Amino acid sequence: MSATFFGHPRGLATLFFTEMWERFTYYGMRAVLVLFLVAAVSTGGFGIDDKTATAIYGLYTAGAYLASLPGGWIADRLIGAQRAVLAGGLAITFGNTLLATSTSPRGFYIGLVVIVLGVGLLKPNASAMVADLYPEGGARLDSGFTVFYMGINVGGFLGPLVTGWAQLHFGARAGFAAAAFFMGVGVLQFYLTRRHLGTSGAYVASSPGRGRQWTYLWAAVGLSLLVLGAVSFGWIAVNAVALAQVATYAIVAMAVLYFLYYFIAAGLTAEERRRGVVLVVLFVGCALFFSGYEQAGSSLNLFAERYTNRTLRLLDFVIPTGWFQSLNSAYIILFAPFFAWAWIALAKRNLNPSAPAKFALGVMLMGSGFLVMAAAAAIVASGSKVLPYWLISTYLLHTFGELCLSPVGLSYYTKLTPKRFVGQMMGMWFLALSLGNLVAGLIAGEFDVNHVAAMPGQYMHIVYFSVGLGAVLLILSRPVKKLMGGVK
Repeated sequence: MSATFFGHPRGLATLFFTEMWERFTYYGMRAVLVLFLVAAVSTGGFGIDDKTATAIYGLYTAGAYLASLPGGWIADRLIGAQRAVLAGGLAITFGNTLLATSTSPRGFYIGLVVIVLGVGLLKPNASAMVADLYPEGGARLDSGFTVFYMGINVGGFLGPLVTGWAQLHFGARAGFAAAAFFMGVGVLQFYLTRRHLGTSGAYVASSPGRGRQWTYLWAAVGLSLLVLGAVSFGWIAVNAVALAQVATYAIVAMAVLYFLYYFIAAGLTAEERRRGVVLVVLFVGCALFFSGYEQAGSSLNLFAERYTNRTLRLLDFVIPTGWFQSLNSAYIILFAPFFAWAWIALAKRNLNPSAPAKFALGVMLMGSGFLVMAAAAAIVASGSKVLPYWLISTYLLHTFGELCLSPVGLSYYTKLTPKRFVGQMMGMWFLALSLGNLVAGLIAGEFDVNHVAAMPGQYMHIVYFSVGLGAVLLILSRPVKKLMGGVK
């Protein structure tokens, strides 16, 4: 076996395929989740209403991002990244198995919680180990992350293709079974090849204070199990929509309190405070962008299922609804190199937009995607189904927006933050993503299948808000850039 992987440490291959199968499972399961929840009981689904289904979707996707915070802490303080990734992979496999086999909603929702915990353990720690493979840092580390990022998108592309096809041809739960199987493949691959990681993410022998930290963890686990049990057995009544709303307010409150602490009590210099204002702007822009972007797995997924003519008559083939969820990853694979080249080419001519300007452009591109959907919804409101190219065009514009916003936002969050706060600000970035996913689920619940005529106007409201917000960010980009203090 070769000692390298495309010229990189052999351990990168272990992490590449682990992350590929995890993203395969995550995006594959995400592509069929809402479709399963709203499907009639007679076809194997739960037959619940759109509002509740999309709220569950929002809680699930938001929880997956939030769980990365304790997942990183557990790896750093207690078990090491390698063990965390292995435990996370096993949890994701078991959770998807519960989704595929549970005979009651109770078991299904427990499966979702188990998956959230698994993603929280696996995802942040796999990325951290990539960095550990390159102690020298520099361009080689950037190249390694580029290869790793391709694994993410290969998994994101293949997952919905497999789970969508399985759900269409083998029943409502078959997509979850496929997700469980391939995550199991990923766990086995990691276990058999983890030796190539060397000391990257390895467990460190016990240190002072670890016993107390284990006590905190077990106390948190015990309390969580009690709450989960009480909810599962109906001792505590839970409404998914209300819970999503409360969680949204709670995350907003957490963000406000943290930024108040950051500006008032963190001992920042005047320059660090100015840069902190930029971090707040990027936080808000990120949350609002993903509240629209994450319609992909909820309202846009239902639009594909109900209002899109997916039959290819020449081939006598029906496109599985979940396949549209592969478009984003396919577009990223195709266009990410072009965007990377474009920013460099513009920088050579001193024309490269600032980070706030790129954020503004990303939000406006996302909004323009919903302008396409408003036109498609107008056709649906007249009584006709639409062809797939409407969704294809929407996802293209949304991906362009993501390529403007996501890599830039993450990069500048590290550049603008004092080194002593980098870990905390990475947590705030995950908090923004979580908030966006929660709001996305709530927005999707406002689309009423019984009032199709209102749909074009609802999409236009998203257009007005997002394009308007993008325009405001663009106007503010110059003064905000000055607050960055020369950070590029």
